[in-house]
Amino acid sequence: MRVLVVNAGSSTIKWEVVDVDTSARVRGGIVERIGDGATHADAMTGILAGLEGEILSAIGHRVVHGGSVFPAATLVTDEVELQIDELSTLAPLHNPANLAGIRAARLAFPGVPNVAVFDTAFHQTLAPEAYTYAIDAGVAATHGVRRYGFHGTSYRYVAGASAALLGRPLEELKLVVFHLGNGASVCAIDGGRSVETSMGMTPLEGLVMGTRSGDLDPGVLMHLARSYSLADLDGMLNRGSGMLGLSGRSDMRDVQAAGDAAAQAALDVYHHRLRHYLGAYFVHLGGADAVVFTAGVGENSPMTRAATVHGLEGFGLVLDEQLNAAPARGARVVSSPSSTVKVLVVPTNEELEIARQAVALL
Repeated sequence: MRVLVVNAGSSTIKWEVVDVDTSARVRGGIVERIGDGATHADAMTGILAGLEGEILSAIGHRVVHGGSVFPAATLVTDEVELQIDELSTLAPLHNPANLAGIRAARLAFPGVPNVAVFDTAFHQTLAPEAYTYAIDAGVAATHGVRRYGFHGTSYRYVAGASAALLGRPLEELKLVVFHLGNGASVCAIDGGRSVETSMGMTPLEGLVMGTRSGDLDPGVLMHLARSYSLADLDGMLNRGSGMLGLSGRSDMRDVQAAGDAAAQAALDVYHHRLRHYLGAYFVHLGGADAVVFTAGVGENSPMTRAATVHGLEGFGLVLDEQLNAAPARGARVVSSPSSTVKVLVVPTNEELEIARQAVALL
């Protein structure tokens, strides 16, 4: 069974055809500069032309925000489109683009079922005490203010792959998983269920990211609002903060290679936040079987992994420096045999997970 996986952004559509039976990527690509003379519908028509003769079982779409409405992958209907559109108030940078890709695909591929897979769905298992913010309860209910969490498709895939690597049932495992890319978050997973995660109502909360601030005292916004507009603050916190704001560089590779004082200070803040959440999630889980690193930075930065677990031998975390530094690919253990808590590197595969969920639903 082959599934076309679509990840539609505001100016790009990334796509991939996945053979679910073999877990193989058949083909894929990216259409750029959407909005510069071409629409999402034009892009999907072009993708269709390149897939002439391909028999598709389904089209799976990444949708960032499903709110409390969508706890699982969902077959797209006109009503579902409307609900995704209504949830755009919670993810104004993401959901409209995701929805444009869905609408274009339904027009370009008539008769092929479309399935929406939500970043937030994996975190629907959070307990009320984990997702509730301590603000006026009526205001929160009216405006949908609560922790939703993101990167859920990645966490679902990585949790299963970690269990396979360890040779243990997922239901038995307590995992702390760091999804570290330009956007970054961490999740405490108990028996395959999300019990805590660092991103909140939006993808802005939590870890320090490439251009996003992560955790911030709300009073900072009130203070800065005396000098900046709401639009200025939104741009500052989402696109001008994080590693970029601290060091002038958003790409972790550039920050680590820079060697200047600003870059080192940015790395210190970045690592401090990682360790803060690692400690918190150890407590939430009552200990862990493994700490797992995934996504671009998590998979490719030995420095980040080493800094996160440095000095934690007393908690059962002992890194093998040679294994950690080796330029290996694929899922692997990078902790010492003496480490009672394993340290894993597990490449994520969100496209395969979306394809699997689409086929499972159908």
